[in-house]
Amino acid sequence: MSSIVDSILGASPWIVLGLVALVVFAEDALFVGFVLPGETAALLGGVAAHRGHVPLVAVMAVVVVAAIVGDTVGYEVGKRLGPRLLGLRIFDKRRDRLDGAQNFLARRGGSAVLLGRWVAFFRAVMPALAGASRMPYRTFLTWNATGGLLWGTAVVLAGYLAGASYARVEQAIGRDGALVALAIALLGLLVWRIRRHRRGGGGADDGTGKDAQPHERAHS
Repeated sequence: MSSIVDSILGASPWIVLGLVALVVFAEDALFVGFVLPGETAALLGGVAAHRGHVPLVAVMAVVVVAAIVGDTVGYEVGKRLGPRLLGLRIFDKRRDRLDGAQNFLARRGGSAVLLGRWVAFFRAVMPALAGASRMPYRTFLTWNATGGLLWGTAVVLAGYLAGASYARVEQAIGRDGALVALAIALLGLLVWRIRRHRRGGGGADDGTGKDAQPHERAHS
């Protein structure tokens, strides 16, 4: 396994970036995460940057963009295929986990998209589930972009800082990533609700932005 990893890390910088982008994208858009998590590819990209083989900023940009675009494609697949997608045989052995992901999405709404980014199985299915549930795309995109930016930056940096010890970092992220994401998502949800409350807390009006009092005086 280490020889395979070394051969990948020693390939042309464009090939390294292309492979990283392809796996991260396909994980969310095509369910490749069941076989090879995009998290591993992002970590290896960080390791390649640590070795000076590719620029760190380039790896971050590739991972973040691939994550966001991959989620968007997964969302569209779920929106268009709906129940037929959820009935695929690929989910037969993971039916309980899929049901859990659907319940999680129903409870958390948009924040589940961000949280799902930190758990391998959720990362692979959450975009499609959001599309199948008809979540408004604007809501999905907001949480998707936030999750892609946070996850992509964190995982690539973890691989960069770990260097040759990336395998241990990969295990740690898989175990603790959901807890970190939960804290971030809850904070974001709190800020969103406070802002929504403030926007909706203005004075009484008739929906046109005009005060209703002159109309009331005309009938008194």
